[in-house]
Amino acid sequence: MSIDAMLAHFVPPEQFEAARLENYVPDPLFPSQDLARSRAEAFVKGGGPKATKRWGGQAKSTVQPGIYLDGGFGVGKTHLLAAMWHLMPGRTYYGTFIEFTALVGALGYRGAVDHLKGASFLAIDEFELDDPGDTMVMSRLLGELVATGTRVAATSNTPPAALGEGRFAAEDFLREITALAEKFDTIRIDGEDYRKRDFEGHAVVTSAGEWEETVAEIAGTVAVDRFSEVVAHLATIHPSRFVGLVEKVDTVGWEGVYELHNQAEALRLVALVDRLYDARVGIVNSGIPLDEVFDDTMLSGGYRKKYLRATSRMIALTRLASEPEGPGESSVLD
Repeated sequence: MSIDAMLAHFVPPEQFEAARLENYVPDPLFPSQDLARSRAEAFVKGGGPKATKRWGGQAKSTVQPGIYLDGGFGVGKTHLLAAMWHLMPGRTYYGTFIEFTALVGALGYRGAVDHLKGASFLAIDEFELDDPGDTMVMSRLLGELVATGTRVAATSNTPPAALGEGRFAAEDFLREITALAEKFDTIRIDGEDYRKRDFEGHAVVTSAGEWEETVAEIAGTVAVDRFSEVVAHLATIHPSRFVGLVEKVDTVGWEGVYELHNQAEALRLVALVDRLYDARVGIVNSGIPLDEVFDDTMLSGGYRKKYLRATSRMIALTRLASEPEGPGESSVLD
């Protein structure tokens, strides 16, 4: 996959193609949502809060080059982020934190800077703070790009299952990006998770006896593999190129899903699930339900948030595959 082809995928997921500030519907019970929309609109127009710096003893105000949408899962942060991306002029890139760090891994730090330099705007969804190394790399990268005129918007990544353990991450975010902190306008968005129902129950699973018949009845293009072969194959491809695996595929079928105990394998699966979710590719599987694929050690460790997000997305994608035309598709994948 060429570098240009990789960068061409740095756009909002399909379900946010129509996301605009005017069709973001704030919950009247949480005024911070309407305020967030207003602040996002001001940021796009080049207004909003200003930072004051002193040049030669005289104060000079400059518009903040960054905006950080901070809140729980399911309050519309991604919608607002995509809406801002659609309005920004010039060369713009939209991706998750994992996608940007994977790009740095594939191109090298200097290569990533060279290819992103000159962009007018970067939108970073689900900025993650659980890997100090990745956070430092991203902080340095953004620092270089902001210094050349690039503007940045980011969201946090706390899932609803993590309520009570750092729902709002603004202080953590600002502490970790240190030198960049004063350049970001942080906006806290309160609200209830409108997707909370997606965390209830198990992922849909097909019994071994019904596997062949189920797979044969799936419409569209289906990629069928044993789960063990998928896990092994991911180790041979850089995560930045996982997006190529899901192109022109409607559904994936994984036979014999089992619990993972290797963290590297689990994190590669998380990255693949993100690509499947963005492309709205349903999952059909036999073996254990996919919400049980990560062992207890992983779910209580430092990458817990990643695994919880991937679990919710796999639940949604198994529902999508089981009811492709049903009422669940739009509500589960909004």
